[in-house]
Amino acid sequence: MNNDSSIAHIAAVLREEVARLQPGDRLPSSREIMRRHGVSPVTVSRAIGQLTAEGRVVTRPGAGAFVARQATRSPAAEPDTSWQTVALGDRVVDDQAVTSLLAAPPDHVIPLTGGYLNPALRPSKQLAAAANRATRRPDAWAMPPLTGLPELRRWFALQAGGDVTAADALIVSGGQSALSHAFRSLAAPGTPVLVETPTYPGALAAAKAAGLRATAVPMDRDGVRPDLLAEAFAVTGARVFYCQPTLHNPTGATLTRERREQVISVARAAGAFVIEDDVLRYLADQAPPSMVALDPDGTVVHVSSLTKILAPSLRVAAVVARGPAAHRLRASQLVESFFVARPLQETALEFVGSPAWTRHLRAVHAEIAVRRDALAAALAARLPAAELHLLPRGGKHVWVRLPPHVNESALVEAAYRNGVLVSPGRMYYPSEPPGPRLRLTFMAAAHVGQVAEGVRRLAEAMDAC
Repeated sequence: MNNDSSIAHIAAVLREEVARLQPGDRLPSSREIMRRHGVSPVTVSRAIGQLTAEGRVVTRPGAGAFVARQATRSPAAEPDTSWQTVALGDRVVDDQAVTSLLAAPPDHVIPLTGGYLNPALRPSKQLAAAANRATRRPDAWAMPPLTGLPELRRWFALQAGGDVTAADALIVSGGQSALSHAFRSLAAPGTPVLVETPTYPGALAAAKAAGLRATAVPMDRDGVRPDLLAEAFAVTGARVFYCQPTLHNPTGATLTRERREQVISVARAAGAFVIEDDVLRYLADQAPPSMVALDPDGTVVHVSSLTKILAPSLRVAAVVARGPAAHRLRASQLVESFFVARPLQETALEFVGSPAWTRHLRAVHAEIAVRRDALAAALAARLPAAELHLLPRGGKHVWVRLPPHVNESALVEAAYRNGVLVSPGRMYYPSEPPGPRLRLTFMAAAHVGQVAEGVRRLAEAMDAC
């Protein structure tokens, strides 16, 4: 009997055996099958492999082969995917906070939360015109350079400042994608990553999905405290610090140039990277120099994006990095998604190179000032017990401390029932929060009158709690 026929014979014998047994029953051991039929271990192994592929048996290392449970259900029955719970293991990708930030509220609910400009503030017509010009180019649908269009990389490099060049920039699909690449590329699973506290929930989710443990570093009104950052590096052995030095989300704090230099020095002394999340820079009328512009040695990995200032679906961002870290980031982008679609890159390049870009920046900066001040005035009049962390110099949000007795979750739910959507402070902390907080957004509402009305509804909800 040749080898193939031996395998087929043993497989047929085992099928008969399976038919006589019950699901979960153990088949004879490989040694017993070899003894009974005078075949080799390879023949037995391949015969069992055939039955496994047919779904008749399951194998458990060190325990043997067992009769598989056969799926018998009516066509209308729900599929049984419970087996995936074991197969997937205990790693969790938690999208709850990100989903809540992206969810659109019902029409009757005023959004005092959200990460993007209200549609009325977006340059939709100008973007459509830029897209029309971009897609008329002969090579608009050709494959772009893998690291991004050279002209777009050069533009992002000039925005970053310092001695950053186009060669240092990598075009990626939005700021969130940039953070995912950075966390996976710069830190090994299971290691700690330092974050400001509070911090952007999307960064916490991305770090957790990369298998990292977020460790909090306290802030004050001027941003992260360099002395406590140095202590955290020493205690944890972390090699990555994530921060938003310009218009920090959620507090609105902006690091001074002196603190930026201190943070870079602390990270360099620890042999660690700083991920500079600079996606809100364009929402500041005048922003300090980026951290990457102050760093010639590759300590800072800089993230910049056009999404926050323009539109949610213009998912074009850049990561600036140097040295081996840059190579790893580019490799991560390549194996995950190859490149950002060329029409999207061409559209972004058309827009930022047109007069519409500077006009849009001026309009948004003026609207930010009006809406921010209106929100602050409404809080002072309607919710004097709610304390502003600071009045930001731009951005989209204010950070509010509530009286200690307020139940944050109950207030958020009551506010929603009363027609206003706000962000609970709890989601911005990697560990236990110091007390009840809210993040209130002034750029998601339809107009400035809605901002004031939203605060009025929030005040009513707080009175009812």
